Amino acid sequence: MQNSHMPPLLLSGLADEAANQKTVMQQFCAFAALGLKYYTIRFIDAGAGIQNVMQLESEAIDTILNLQKEYGLSVSSIGSPIGKVKLIDSDDGTSNRFVPFKEYLARDVRRACELANRFHCKLIRGFSFYHPRGSDIATHLAQAIDQIGEIVRVCDSHGLTFGLEVEANLVGQTGKLLAQIHEAIAHPGLVLVFDGANLVCQGMSTDQVLEEYHAMKPGLGWIHVKDYKRPDTKSSHVDEESLKAFVPADAGDSGHEAIFRDLKSYYPTLMERLKGRGIPGLFIDLEPHLKGGGQFGGFSGPDGFGVALRSVCRLLDYVGMPYALRSYDDIRASRT
Repeated sequence: MQNSHMPPLLLSGLADEAANQKTVMQQFCAFAALGLKYYTIRFIDAGAGIQNVMQLESEAIDTILNLQKEYGLSVSSIGSPIGKVKLIDSDDGTSNRFVPFKEYLARDVRRACELANRFHCKLIRGFSFYHPRGSDIATHLAQAIDQIGEIVRVCDSHGLTFGLEVEANLVGQTGKLLAQIHEAIAHPGLVLVFDGANLVCQGMSTDQVLEEYHAMKPGLGWIHVKDYKRPDTKSSHVDEESLKAFVPADAGDSGHEAIFRDLKSYYPTLMERLKGRGIPGLFIDLEPHLKGGGQFGGFSGPDGFGVALRSVCRLLDYVGMPYALRSYDDIRASRT
């Protein structure tokens, strides 16, 4: 959809969700056929088996970059697992790993920054650390803020912006908690990543999800789109491997229509902030999980990803938000 009064939203997605075997060719063929110009790189097989982006060697990166150009794609963000480790070394009955923070900062965070610059993108997706299961988040908030702040400063030193995604079981498991973290760090290199399904699966109603979105708005950097049907019960700990009720964005309880409608009025302010960071626009990053999801990823298949994309486009058309898919002019330009 085109609208001359505002720049189009940049549609993207976690491309491994659209590929049955997660090969680079499957991912790029699916995204090009769907009309997408951007993708988030997370898991990919570039000839050495399925690897997380953080594990990629130089030869695999060269292969991906060459094919990326051939298929007319660009990376929107590095889908890193940064921050999905324990905040403190305690046996809390989970399998989450602990890495001493200074080591983590020097190795993993700097590696993510190197990858972002290699793939010519400005954004790194990350998380807010696991506090011990069953513990009071408030007692761990200060440490999480300190560590996330250090991550942000390293990313900023590489010309990058760190996006903190809301997700169950982490310190930043709600929009309000992420807003506290964002306000405390007060650095332009930190933005927040909204994800409605990650709130609904915790038992939140649509109205509650909208409250969390509004709390995140001052720090919003991009939006992950997946949706969920509200569970019957609310739990302090979410078994992510058992989540089965993911649905397209126009069929769940996240309230995406209301969110996109509100975003329309906030768009100019948000765009000004993103442009100031060298970010090309507001990414709507699909992570549908239509065939299943878990702690470190999900799957939709090429068919499911198409269903998810069309649901988002219907919503955006309905509220009058502009977005751009590949056009015949793009194809003609690629011939020359």
